[in-house]
Amino acid sequence: MPTCATQQRDEPGIAEFQALYQENLGSVYRFVYKSLRNREEAEDLTSQIFVKALRFLDSERSTRSARNWLFQIAHTTIADYWRAYYRAQNSSLEVRLETGWEGPAQEVVLGSNDHASERVQTLLQALPDRYREVLSCRFLLNLSIRETAQVMGVSEANVKTLQFRALKRAAGMSKSLTSS
Repeated sequence: MPTCATQQRDEPGIAEFQALYQENLGSVYRFVYKSLRNREEAEDLTSQIFVKALRFLDSERSTRSARNWLFQIAHTTIADYWRAYYRAQNSSLEVRLETGWEGPAQEVVLGSNDHASERVQTLLQALPDRYREVLSCRFLLNLSIRETAQVMGVSEANVKTLQFRALKRAAGMSKSLTSS
């Protein structure tokens, strides 16, 4: 609902807030977007930031102080967002198994070529647990990098690194198995 001039005179903080909003909307949105890389989420958080600012507006603040305060609100709002995001997304393979998930069907794991599947199983068993888990999630369960990160409780970048190292080690082990 638009405010009229009489309301602005009655509530002196409204004019200051409107000025703060107009001067900082673009920069606050860019700050949030840079952290989230998602337009819709950045828009939602930006609106939450300004709602929080409106609730606790201090008309005695200088323009510079108000801007710094606004960015502090933005920083804590982004931190809260990520904290909630990762708390909700954290899941492990053990938790899935405990809730009744049985994993892939045996045919998917073994395939049609028994010799190749034996080699794969031998290689997987020879790998460290984290490497085996990342390769199983990515290639046997066909999970995306994001889903694998959620299952393992690590970042997407960590999944990529683990996958690269696991494939490199498996390739080296495969060469030694075929030469013997």
